[in-house]
Amino acid sequence: MWVYHNGKFVQDRDASVGVFDSGLLHGAGLFETMRAENSRVFRLEAHVERLRRSSEMLLRPIDREKLPEEGDCWELLARNNLKTARLRLTVTAGSMHIDAEEGEPEPTVLLTAVELTPYPSEYYGEGISVTISRFKQSAADPLVGHKTTSRLSRLLALREAQQARCVEALWFTTENLLAEGSISNVFIVRNGIVATPPLSTSILPGIARAAVLEIAEASGLKIQQQAININDLLDADEVFLTNTIMQVMPVIAVEKRTIGDGKVGPTAAGLLNDYRDLVRKECGSK
Repeated sequence: MWVYHNGKFVQDRDASVGVFDSGLLHGAGLFETMRAENSRVFRLEAHVERLRRSSEMLLRPIDREKLPEEGDCWELLARNNLKTARLRLTVTAGSMHIDAEEGEPEPTVLLTAVELTPYPSEYYGEGISVTISRFKQSAADPLVGHKTTSRLSRLLALREAQQARCVEALWFTTENLLAEGSISNVFIVRNGIVATPPLSTSILPGIARAAVLEIAEASGLKIQQQAININDLLDADEVFLTNTIMQVMPVIAVEKRTIGDGKVGPTAAGLLNDYRDLVRKECGSK
């Protein structure tokens, strides 16, 4: 498999990270999960700019030219004979071993591309169940709202959800407001209004979340970014999740509580179709 490593294309077996790399030793890194259709990455620049904003706040500023361009993504896909793929861009702060003569270490930049394994089609046709994580999300945590490589708590919540035969785990804040999923943003539909927690809840500014807000507005749907509590969630007519890989995923149950009539709702179904149309349009696929 070919990978993009610090500006060069190399075989995966030849790509290495130093033993003093900050990402390896301290989880001091960021990543973006991206989706390619027709050999084009959906909203590449939005992903890159989100990573750069987080890097400036958490690590150090990183110049755009140090990160892969659209042509680099295309070449990586071509070298791996992929057109539809899951890409991951990972950036760490580089080596912890600082040489006074060399100055600040260069960041480690890695881009990989693998065949996209889609979620089962029945998830979209029948909906999924989710749990409520026992962990809480705090605005005092400097990592919330950023996609860092320090993901262990999210993975633990996901594992517990899967053990309960659910697909995702929803997180609430220490103020008991709905925040996000372990790997997704959350929307509810109630009384004809599409609502989602505001970014001030210290949630990740999802790329798919932003696309859905655009689509919903263009479709004439009523949209609100507002605080959502547990009753709002459980009493919703519809609930759905978004991320770049799942796109728009309908939720029919929160643990043992059925959402709406227990079937995929028309708003989620319509937004999923519109989202897929948007991807096809922007990626030039039929």
